Amino acid sequence: MKIILTSEVSGLGTAGDVVEVKDGYARNYLLPRGAAIRWTKGGQKDVEQIRRGRKIREIASIEQANDVKAQLEGVTVRLKVRAGTGGRLFGSVTPADIVSAVKAAGGPDVDKRRIELSTPIKSLGSHRISIRLHPEVVANVGLNVDAGK
Repeated sequence: MKIILTSEVSGLGTAGDVVEVKDGYARNYLLPRGAAIRWTKGGQKDVEQIRRGRKIREIASIEQANDVKAQLEGVTVRLKVRAGTGGRLFGSVTPADIVSAVKAAGGPDVDKRRIELSTPIKSLGSHRISIRLHPEVVANVGLNVDAGK
C-alpha cells in the first residue's frame, strides 16, 4: 500500500515522504495512529504542505544540529513529578514534560516529536534520553526525576 507519512516513523521516513508498506502495517498501525494517510493523486498536494511545515520546524544543517546538541548536553535537566511510595510515579514522564523541563533549565527549544524514549519513565532517579536533532545527530541528555509538585 502506498502511503504519505504525516510524522516521522523510525526506520521508515519523515513527514511528507511517500512510501510503500505492507497493507497490514498501514491499516493496523500507521493509519489508526495518525502517522500516515493513504496516498491519492489529490493527496499529493498535502505532501507539499507537510514538507513546508517540516522545513520550518526542522534543523537545517548538521552544524546547527551539533550546536544544539552541545547546548543540550551542557544542561542539567531536572523534573519534579508526583510520586508514591517506593519511588513509583503517578503516570509516566511524557515528551512534553521533558521539553518543558529542558526549557526551564535554560536549554534550547526542542520539538517533542524529536524525543525518543526507549522505555517509559515511571520511576524517580536518573535517566538517559535521546533527542534526534537531525537524521545523523542524536543528543543524549541526562534527566533527573525528583519527587515534588
